[in-house]
Amino acid sequence: MERAIIVQSDLTVLLDERSKNADNARELLHGFAELVKRTGEMHAYRITPITIWNALSAGGDADTIVQDLEQHARYGLPLQASASIRLWAGRYGKLQMFEESGRLILSGNKAILGQLERFTAVTTRIKERISAERWELIPESRGDFKQELTRLGFPVLDHAGYRDGEALSVQLRAESTRGRVFAMRSYQMEALDRFLRNGSVQGGSGVVVLPCGTGKTVVGLAALTRLGAETLILTSSVTSAQQWMDELLDKTTLTEAQIGLYCGSFKQVRPVTISTYTLLTHRKSKNDGFANMNLFSERDWGLIIYDEVHLLPAPVFRMTASLQATRRLGLTATLVREDGCAEDVYSLIGPKLFDMEWKKAEAGAFISVVNCAEIRVRLHDSQTADYAESGASGKLRIAAENRNKLPVVRELLGRHEGKPTLIIGQYLNQLHQVAQELDAPLLTGEVSQEERSVLYDRFKQGDIQVLVVSKIANLAVDLPDAAVAIQLSGSFGSRQEEAQRIGRLLRPKQGNNEAWFYTLVTDGTKETEFALKRQLFMMEQGYMYERQKLSDEERSVADLEGGALRC
Repeated sequence: MERAIIVQSDLTVLLDERSKNADNARELLHGFAELVKRTGEMHAYRITPITIWNALSAGGDADTIVQDLEQHARYGLPLQASASIRLWAGRYGKLQMFEESGRLILSGNKAILGQLERFTAVTTRIKERISAERWELIPESRGDFKQELTRLGFPVLDHAGYRDGEALSVQLRAESTRGRVFAMRSYQMEALDRFLRNGSVQGGSGVVVLPCGTGKTVVGLAALTRLGAETLILTSSVTSAQQWMDELLDKTTLTEAQIGLYCGSFKQVRPVTISTYTLLTHRKSKNDGFANMNLFSERDWGLIIYDEVHLLPAPVFRMTASLQATRRLGLTATLVREDGCAEDVYSLIGPKLFDMEWKKAEAGAFISVVNCAEIRVRLHDSQTADYAESGASGKLRIAAENRNKLPVVRELLGRHEGKPTLIIGQYLNQLHQVAQELDAPLLTGEVSQEERSVLYDRFKQGDIQVLVVSKIANLAVDLPDAAVAIQLSGSFGSRQEEAQRIGRLLRPKQGNNEAWFYTLVTDGTKETEFALKRQLFMMEQGYMYERQKLSDEERSVADLEGGALRC
């Protein structure tokens, strides 16, 4: 049987989807590589120091990685590739940081420390050279030092421990306030145990990756109750902050008086405080400071939870560098960052500790079965001249706002009549027009938080069957009954946005537990290239998009019968 992957010397790995072993090979690659490109039936992955170190942090080892590659490599594993993997893996654990009699100590191989002494960014953070293998570091440099060494290719295992923070008496409920029996799932318990590391000094920092709808929040609640410490929770939006508050009240013994919202019009600082990245990074001008960053020092936090950690903005990274003595838990559905800051997540929040594949969650019925389709649509005749005369950004917007997309939306709504549907897009003019044409409610950043809550509730209750939403629906929109999503346009080639939008559909459904995701793409335009980039993360998870061209003359319900391929 022909092997599924081709490994190149530069650690680019090509996965041939035509191979019978492609699914097995993809599952292995998911543990130590990242998908970067798709060309036809070939998927290009990349193995980097960070992907190797994250694999080792989650319990992997270099020998197994090399053996897996050798087993599936069509033309063998190049010696240079094998050597690079072993080199990066060999550096893991060679530098260790710990606390000794109140001093911050770095211990490491004499040769490695000698190498590092060539870098000013390293030497300026050394307080004393105790020996050739031990340095005392400036305590305040704990985060910056780890960040710098990660960039230089030398990860540090941080065993310096954490302060406990102010104690908080709190427990998980055996039964939620809504009258439901509440028990953690096995994978949630495993993720929690890896974060806590059975109470050892290794525990207390890192990232848990779980698909949307599988209960990332529950892992955060459990960490909070197990540590029994005052906690700061940082979220992506006011809606998400409110959902965290609802979950805390529903599943823990905390009272409203113990939970503070520090977002929007609220500035409450309480034993458990919930804020947003937007508020923390708000400032009046570029020359002003971040007035709300003092929230990090308002109380003696024993735990900071970074929800949607893949969205963490640079100013919060900088603040986190000085908070290394506080336990830190990152939660996300995808560690994909479009800004290249994966190293900063690794060094400042912590390594990836647990990663559950979406297909495994689907197999366990923890999430719905999503059927994915990309539908190619011909550009409307009235827009072809403008498209030809526009620059690159103008072409992309015209393609995104293609007027031929609306009739396709109508046909898809007819096909899924009666199913709760989200129509998602990037451009407000387009969304206003679609909402008006369909006589459907429109949810954008212009809508107040109170109005949003009303629309969410009406959608959940079935009063609204179709909801048109802007990019604010990418994150933390609690619409568990949504069964269909139609994507009109998106943020260029954002892989994380695609994953988050599909995530709106993942809550388990009654009946056959199915959902449908359609992305409408204007054929023959730059939009098709961005669509390929957007779909990379989902492809890495084993989801395949059925692609088909569809002109306005060819559209019919019959044509769409094969439009969604069960992933």
